[in-house]
Amino acid sequence: MKQLTVGWEEWVSLPKLGLPAIKAKIDTGAKTSSLHAHSIEVYGKNKDRVRFKINPVPEKPDLELVCKATLSGQREVTSSNGESELRYFIKTPIQLGGEKWTIELSLTNRESMSYRMLIGRTTMSDKLMVSPNEGLLHETLSIDAYDGVSGEKPFNRSLRIAILSREKENYSTQRLVEAAEERGHHVRIIDTLRCYMDINADAPAVHYDGKILEDYDAIIPRIGSSITLYGMAVVRQFEMMGVYCLNSSQSIGCSRDKLLAHQLMSRKKIQMPKTAFANSSKDTKSIIDIIGKAPMILKLSQGTQGRGVVLAETRKAAESVVTAFQGLEANILLQEFIPEAGGADIRCFVIGNKVVAAMKRQAEEGEFRSNLHMGGKALKVKITPTERKIAIKAAKALGLKVAGVDILRADSGPKVIEVNSSPGLEGIENTSGKDIAGLIIEHLEMYARPISWSL
Repeated sequence: MKQLTVGWEEWVSLPKLGLPAIKAKIDTGAKTSSLHAHSIEVYGKNKDRVRFKINPVPEKPDLELVCKATLSGQREVTSSNGESELRYFIKTPIQLGGEKWTIELSLTNRESMSYRMLIGRTTMSDKLMVSPNEGLLHETLSIDAYDGVSGEKPFNRSLRIAILSREKENYSTQRLVEAAEERGHHVRIIDTLRCYMDINADAPAVHYDGKILEDYDAIIPRIGSSITLYGMAVVRQFEMMGVYCLNSSQSIGCSRDKLLAHQLMSRKKIQMPKTAFANSSKDTKSIIDIIGKAPMILKLSQGTQGRGVVLAETRKAAESVVTAFQGLEANILLQEFIPEAGGADIRCFVIGNKVVAAMKRQAEEGEFRSNLHMGGKALKVKITPTERKIAIKAAKALGLKVAGVDILRADSGPKVIEVNSSPGLEGIENTSGKDIAGLIIEHLEMYARPISWSL
């Protein structure tokens, strides 16, 4: 084929996949090319075929097609933000500017991206010359190309799901079981502390009740704060086995370490109450100076559900509390008190790239902590676009796919105070009236890949 000059975006078609028109971003900074795909399944006698669902047009989310292709391999890909993902690869013909040739594509969920397809350097090779200041230099297709296109029939996906939880009768655990079973999935509750691990280079495994747990497609971690380290180790072992984990071990660890969480959010320019930390008692007055005037909040870096949080009414009280905790070798953060919040915060429930529900948590009179476990009340609330945006950004900063993001309404704008990796469902479901458990399972259906399904 002759060399083509293309712009930074172009319409292409992938005829063998049944995609007559898809707008692609031409990215010289990316090595590999990728195509939006979800509900990915490998099938066939030799597991050499792959099928997946795709929403080819961002403006038409209801348009969903099923594509099939021959599997060319599986490799780890590192994205521009540094995250690594094990992806399936396919080879398929592409048409652009009157030319047709075969390219290799990785399959990944690009739902949050503006373009459903990305063309990288390996696809360009010597075939494409990029004009970075121009776009759509060739035939401009449109979504009209999909008129009358129905694609393959949708396929049923029965997942094998394990919920890591020590509280079998817990509301959140039971709701997740109900939601999964309603959608035809197989689900089992597993006590995290009763899992034990076989750590080896050839076949890492998790054992439970004397048997190897090897047939799960997805894990929903409900890891309590008291077992964070062991819980992370169990989740990490499932990750090594190739099982999809709703929240990764690394993201759970980031959310549980308040100091690390605030540092990660600070790096992403996410607004928070003014926060300070020091190890030495010699620096106590200096970090109090950073916060400024009293009252101020003092938090244990590993606390949760409002425990380990103290309100110091005066500078002297703050000094005493900091010194006492440092004497116990406990890490403590100092944080600005936001009086205009009036003892209330906003819990935003994030799934994927969306805030699916929100509630206002109001502390009882005389209490500054609004946690429901501390007697706070859950109330309906309408959040602003800014609050929605900052909640999604905070969850992403910690790498969480499902998160409860707590926000204070300050005069200077919304400020994130905490991000929870195992948010409870009872308060948010009862307040919003939404099926949050069902939305979590729907998210799993999009991302988890059944390992035991065959044609």
